[in-house]
Amino acid sequence: MSIRRGIIAIDEGTTGTRAAWVAADGTVGGLHYERLAVSSPRPRVVEQDAAEILTKTTDAVHHAVADAAREGVAIVGLAIATQRATTVLWDTVSGEPLMPAIVWQDTRHAEDLATLAPEWDAWLVPRVGRPVGVRSPYVTALRLIETDERVREAHRAGRLGFGTVESWLLWNYVQGRPLATTATTATSCGAYIIGEHRYATEYLDALGFPTELLPALRDDQDAFGMSDPAVLGIEVPVTAVLGDQHAGLLGLGAVTAGDAMCVHGTGSFVDLNIGGATPARPGLYEGALSLVAWRAQQRSLFTVETFTAATGSALDWLCGSLGWFDDAKAISAAAAEASGRRQVQFLPAMTGVRMPVVEPRVKSMLTGFDFSTTKADVAAAVLEGIAHSVAWSLEADAEVAGVDVTSMLVGGGLSQSDPLLQMQADLTQVPQRRLRKTEVASLRGAAFLGGVGSLWPDLEHAVALLEEEAVFEPRLARAERDEQVHAWRARVELEVRLARAGQELRD
Repeated sequence: MSIRRGIIAIDEGTTGTRAAWVAADGTVGGLHYERLAVSSPRPRVVEQDAAEILTKTTDAVHHAVADAAREGVAIVGLAIATQRATTVLWDTVSGEPLMPAIVWQDTRHAEDLATLAPEWDAWLVPRVGRPVGVRSPYVTALRLIETDERVREAHRAGRLGFGTVESWLLWNYVQGRPLATTATTATSCGAYIIGEHRYATEYLDALGFPTELLPALRDDQDAFGMSDPAVLGIEVPVTAVLGDQHAGLLGLGAVTAGDAMCVHGTGSFVDLNIGGATPARPGLYEGALSLVAWRAQQRSLFTVETFTAATGSALDWLCGSLGWFDDAKAISAAAAEASGRRQVQFLPAMTGVRMPVVEPRVKSMLTGFDFSTTKADVAAAVLEGIAHSVAWSLEADAEVAGVDVTSMLVGGGLSQSDPLLQMQADLTQVPQRRLRKTEVASLRGAAFLGGVGSLWPDLEHAVALLEEEAVFEPRLARAERDEQVHAWRARVELEVRLARAGQELRD
């Protein structure tokens, strides 16, 4: 049997973790998935068990490694993609987590951060690419050092490990236990100067964060060291570590300036690759974030990202909690049978809205129905609300970037919905390209970056392996599209005004 070479790729997400091998011909095999628990014990608090993240990710790697051996795939490297901005604190002597991991969706310190915004937003936005916002791993860690006895004692003793999930995995998986982070995750944490590849120490000092805890900054493609065979069962170089959305960019082939990506998961993320120049108008929209797309060979490429936090999860709620549909596929099938009327509107805002402003007090909305409304009309409205969110996000990305959108690649679970992608094409006026096997895009993207130099000469050769499955061209006339967009956005803006007026009355 001929020996193929491959990379073990990890995709550690918020609700699940998985691993697979990716061969030089682009084949993905040995995929193993483990579900992860997420808890919300009180409002604005979202947590996970860091030990569970580690154990289940390790189990997934063991399955992928065993499958590679059975299939005759020689593993030559390890690449890791992770959720971003989820805080982990651990004891570097015992190796035990000291607290639950605090998930990127957690906003427990939003009020504290709001007091910093008037002074720091104007400084942060052009340098860091985002305002103070509603969550910060650094503020989270600082408050725990101040209030939790175990964390405080570990810090005093010089044995406190701090980082996000990729730091936690690297520390456990790489020989020598490096404490490191990479550009794509650091850029999501709110204190990284994207054009200089350094921490915003001015801001961190103002927060009072102990900078000796900061993980070392590395490129996303780098030599991180050799994996520990006692932990993972393989001893290979770890060659790429990046945020999951950024791995998705690569895995969908959005490697050229003007390429946009939409990934539908728990939420719907829209990223626009803008090449080697930083965005032209950072801060134009509070919800449009300037990020490093990926960094390799001491050179950063950039992206603008917007997202709707709860789209896939909103569909899960409609199916599970309300029981209106059996599953997301049933929503898509019903939507395909809907009439052409556009009376019913849906706003996916289970955790607030992010465009045109970030307003967590706005709630989801389903409106415009009467006795003639059918279940199919509701299904179509739900998908159309998601498509409207994607269109607004893409428009904002392009305005902030100063770059025209040339194509849009789609992935994630809902990308299998033909009605949704046709709506996205109509409302964005940009063709939607769905590739084959988009469900493994993040795994492929991590492997593509990690395999440059060993499996592929460059990223262009890697993404050339991707196969297109379908293209959805805009069918809606521009004037009709503009009318629908105006009506939907007017409703969102009204909900924002009402939420703010209600808060003023309460104050």
